[in-house]
Amino acid sequence: MDAEFAAFVAAKQHGLLRYGMLLTGGDPHTAADLTQETFLRLGRRWRHVRDVEHQDAYARRTMTRLWWSRSKRDRREQLRAEPEERAVADTGPDWESEVWAALQQLPPRQRAVLVLRYYEDCSEKEIAEVLSCRPGTVKSQASRGMAHLRRLLGVDLADGTVRRSAHE
Repeated sequence: MDAEFAAFVAAKQHGLLRYGMLLTGGDPHTAADLTQETFLRLGRRWRHVRDVEHQDAYARRTMTRLWWSRSKRDRREQLRAEPEERAVADTGPDWESEVWAALQQLPPRQRAVLVLRYYEDCSEKEIAEVLSCRPGTVKSQASRGMAHLRRLLGVDLADGTVRRSAHE
């Protein structure tokens, strides 16, 4: 293995694994698989990747595309009448759990934009590069994603208050 690539993997593996966890809804096995497959693909193209100006964005774009293709395939293969119950790790207060659950209900592109923006702290330009789209698309997907989250969480847009559901 190229020493420069090994150093890149060592420096970026935790960040990419965290990004994979956010994309997959906290599934550590799928996140690890995505991270490994991302590094395999980057390793095969390392002569090209080493010359890329923003290697982080290139790696995130590779992982995002892998995740999109897997999520499309998985949705086709795993249609069920009832949703599968998943174990959820204790992520802190209930509010965080509600946000986490709502984030998982967003369409893939909106989720990717919000994860990159608010969890990975990427700029609109960086997100556009990762997702191979225009910054205007990033803005519209972020706006739609936030509006969708507000609806799912019951946030009143007029005054920002939270409407709790009747079952609480």
